[in-house]
Amino acid sequence: MWNAESLSREQIREFLESSEGIKFTGCGRSEKYAWVERVLAAQNYGDLSKKGRGVVRAYVEKVTGMSTSQTTRLIRTFLDQGLVRVVPYQRHEFPVKYTAEDVALLAEVDRVHERLSGPATRHILQREYECYGNQQYERLAKISVSHLYNLRASARYRNQAAVFEVTRPTGKAIGERRRPNPQGRPGFVRVDTVHQGDWDGAKGVYHINAVDAVTQWQVVGCTSKISEAYLLPVLQGVLAQFPFEVLGFHTDNGSEYINHRVAAMLKKLHAEFTKSRACRSQDNALVEGKNGAVVRKLIGYGYIAGEHAEAIGKFYVRHLNPYLNFHRPCGFATVSLDEQGKRVRVYKTEDYRTPLEKLKSLEGAAQYLKPGFSMAELEREAMAMSDTECARQMTAAKTRLLRQCKMQLPIPPPFR
Repeated sequence: MWNAESLSREQIREFLESSEGIKFTGCGRSEKYAWVERVLAAQNYGDLSKKGRGVVRAYVEKVTGMSTSQTTRLIRTFLDQGLVRVVPYQRHEFPVKYTAEDVALLAEVDRVHERLSGPATRHILQREYECYGNQQYERLAKISVSHLYNLRASARYRNQAAVFEVTRPTGKAIGERRRPNPQGRPGFVRVDTVHQGDWDGAKGVYHINAVDAVTQWQVVGCTSKISEAYLLPVLQGVLAQFPFEVLGFHTDNGSEYINHRVAAMLKKLHAEFTKSRACRSQDNALVEGKNGAVVRKLIGYGYIAGEHAEAIGKFYVRHLNPYLNFHRPCGFATVSLDEQGKRVRVYKTEDYRTPLEKLKSLEGAAQYLKPGFSMAELEREAMAMSDTECARQMTAAKTRLLRQCKMQLPIPPPFR
């Protein structure tokens, strides 16, 4: 507004009444402050009565769009100093102790010593000054380790010393890192993968081994590849073969299981997802023991091509899994504490039983079974043949399967 400071107080009152529904804003802080100073000086604000000051104050607030508190501060500044000026921001700055030459010298030391740790580098700088008398290290000789890292993080240092660091692995927030606690309930499954060797750069099949922590009910599956697209259907089929609800899923820290697709599948099953702790090999020891006592003992260590995964999976469903759960006894240890408080496991003769017998011995075992399974049906399947007869049929089927796999094994090139 031009010449707005020269209005009389009557004109100011008329302006305020007529512009009640209109809002004004200044173009910039410097322009608003200069205009406020001209208005207060033209109206002789210091000599006005209380009523007159109120009119001028309302006029200033209306035109500038400032708040009441801000207008009060500007008026107080005008009454004390006679001026209303924008005060530039005074940023506090600490004195610079280490110069650009010191940063360049630190970069040179890190380059020749291949960037040692902070304490080691500080000791080198101290020795350069105190032991060898290099005066250019006078300031760097007294630097703290923390500030040494500050200089390394500065832009000036990075422009002079290119540092390449290896990519550090990041932990995945999938699964809880703890040992599962079944509390005597079946359904807490421990899972592991067994690889069936390589041949001339080609990967063999992968066995998916799942064992219940309480009953040792074991289900084995097979997949040609360990990627999510191949592993997830097999894993779903393995979990579906358990006669009881899967309440927990425990595995090691392999990426084939620690991923979002497996976590989503377990979420649908309402099963807790746990993974082994660091340096605690006993967390998944049960299934790892089954890897050697069952999978390696029966299938061996030789290479089997991925194209046989489907045939191996059918063998597991028809022969191996029924044999393991209905006819093969497992040892269930009696745990006690010795004088030093360590747990001692003792395997007694009466503690050996099949997984089905262990399941039947649990109190209220029928309540753990999934819909479609009954204890009578499981007992009927177990009594269909004797243990030895089932083992004989399983061994014959395994022999035919392994013979078929070895017949299609590629012949290695002749040695030269």
